[in-house]
Amino acid sequence: MKGIGAGRTDLPLKGDATSRFLPWLVAPMVFLSAVALAAAFLLYALIGRWDRDVSGTLTVEIAAAPGDAAAAADKTHAEVETAIRLLKDTPGVIDARALPQAELAQLLAPWLGDRDLLKQLPLPALIDVSLRADDRPDLAALAKRLAAQVPDATLDDHRVWLLRLIDLSRTVAVLAIVIVALIGAVTSATVVYATRTGMAVHREVIEVLHLIGATDDYIARQFAGRAFVLGLEGGIVGLVMTAPVQLGLGLVARHIEGGFLSDLAMPPLGWAACAVLPVAAAILAMVTARLTVHGTLARML
Repeated sequence: MKGIGAGRTDLPLKGDATSRFLPWLVAPMVFLSAVALAAAFLLYALIGRWDRDVSGTLTVEIAAAPGDAAAAADKTHAEVETAIRLLKDTPGVIDARALPQAELAQLLAPWLGDRDLLKQLPLPALIDVSLRADDRPDLAALAKRLAAQVPDATLDDHRVWLLRLIDLSRTVAVLAIVIVALIGAVTSATVVYATRTGMAVHREVIEVLHLIGATDDYIARQFAGRAFVLGLEGGIVGLVMTAPVQLGLGLVARHIEGGFLSDLAMPPLGWAACAVLPVAAAILAMVTARLTVHGTLARML
């Protein structure tokens, strides 16, 4: 039909109810999706930083010897020297060093608080061990040799708890994907309802357009274009709503003692994924509206 071009808009869609409520329904959907994705990316980034920090290291702990303080200190010192010699003679071990008691007290201070109290407690001795990445020692055999020569020593392989954290991060990632998928389904259902409401409001205009030769695809394009604009507006609002959440997480992380979360920050890929959400919501709204119009028109006319 020549009288109706691709760039014209013959339906008064700007004045109907969908223009008022659809963006405010899309906004919280995008907000929740962004929060779910941000949580997954932040957890991955945090575990990645921990992995870099502890990769190729392990810790040997030697319990404080009981009895008189001076005698106990001498015994513990002798056990530390024995353990360090054994560790340095082990293939695959780069270096082994005992942590000074002052450094150990500094590590425990955020948890116990009172540093004067730490000076009075019988603190264990810790040995920081650096390993070769391409030639790790047999930790089971090393633990047996340590137990034989230094009965009070225990071997702590950081990979054990790190693997548990990695499993946790994978679970959170899957949960985030499921949440985003559910939110997408709810968004689609919202757009379907809004589109059908708009078509019911403008039914007479749609029938007139059909009588003068307008095709189903032409009418669908108008609803789809309007849904894209409204979805994009709501998506941008929802993305802006995540800014205070990101800021709040950063502030909380900085105030947590111990240095575990001080570098908590969204990786660039996470920011990119969140930034795409408004456009994704708009495209989803557009496609859903187009399919809804075609399906409704097939039954209406």
